[in-house]
Amino acid sequence: MNTNSAGAPLNLVLASPRGFCAGVDRAITIVEKALEMYGAPIYVQHEIVHNKHVVQRLRNEGAVFVENIDEI
Repeated sequence: MNTNSAGAPLNLVLASPRGFCAGVDRAITIVEKALEMYGAPIYVQHEIVHNKHVVQRLRNEGAVFVENIDEI
């Protein structure tokens, strides 16, 4: 059990439901649909979510994340 600096037990409260915000969900869906419709590669400006597992999954499916359009 974890305690605070005074030795009192810490309570952990988890929000429910948890997950991505609507904008992130929508961005992921758009990339997935573009991959379905047009096939790989699909170029995406910036990583669309701060989650390395989701970004890697999209890369594995054919998304290519770039910082600048000049990289394409």
